[in-house]
Formats: sequence, structure tokens, C-alpha cells
Amino acid sequence: MTQKAAETGWVCEKCGRRFARVGQQHVCEIWSPQDHLDGKPESSIRLYQRYVELVQACGPFEYVVTKTGIGFRGPRRAFAGATPTKKGLQGYMDMTHAVKDDLRFTRVSPYTKRLFVHHFLITAEAQLDDQFAGWICEAYAVGQGDHLG
Repeated sequence: MTQKAAETGWVCEKCGRRFARVGQQHVCEIWSPQDHLDGKPESSIRLYQRYVELVQACGPFEYVVTKTGIGFRGPRRAFAGATPTKKGLQGYMDMTHAVKDDLRFTRVSPYTKRLFVHHFLITAEAQLDDQFAGWICEAYAVGQGDHLG
């Protein structure tokens, strides 16, 4: 199920991927979310499906799937990513502030002057609670470009 975000930026004629910058370098390969689900533990797939539900609750988005993971993009930029693994669900989300002292985040780093990338590992569905859902919607706002205003 693909949800389309507002169409802005540049689209590669070969692979159909959308980018913010015209002529952005990339590898022209086509991947699907299913490519990342194949062969993964059912528990990790369920975590991924729940994560997608939380992203969908924030609004429309576009999948950006690469060899290394499944990204989620708004009209301005990618704002999150998630990949089912043997350990659970690994991923990231970009927010305008650093969330510290939450064990779900394995690393939080400044990405730009306005953004912090939050890498996470989710091992149980209970970790995808209301607080985490709120952070996903904060990241979604970054994908909309709200951090630029």
C-alpha cells in the first residue's frame, strides 16, 4: 500500500525515485517493502506493520525503499525509516529536538542545525506506545517542512 505525499522535487526517469535536489546522485535500483520483510521473523514483521500504522495516522506519505531500508517521505524530505531485523525493528526518525534518556533510542545525533536523527531499536509492540507515536508525528512534521518555518 503506497501513500503519495505532495509531489515536489525531482524524479529520476530511470527508477522513479523522488528527490529534493535536481540531479541528486543515487543508485538506480528498485526495491519494495516486501523485499525487506521476506525471511524476517514474524514478530519483527508485526512491529514493522504497527510502525507503519503509526506513520499512517500522521497523514499521507511516500515510501522510499532502498537496498538498506524502508524510508518514509513527506513532500519536503524523508523523515523516518524502519527495517525489520532478527533483533526487532531498527530505524530512525528526524526531529527538531533531541530526546534523551529513552532506551528505545540507541543513538541521537545532530543531523543539521535544526534536526536531530534518532536511531531506535524496538523489540516489543508495547514500546510503540502513545509517546513513541507522538515522536513519529513530530518526525512527520519534519517531512512536511515544518522545521523550515
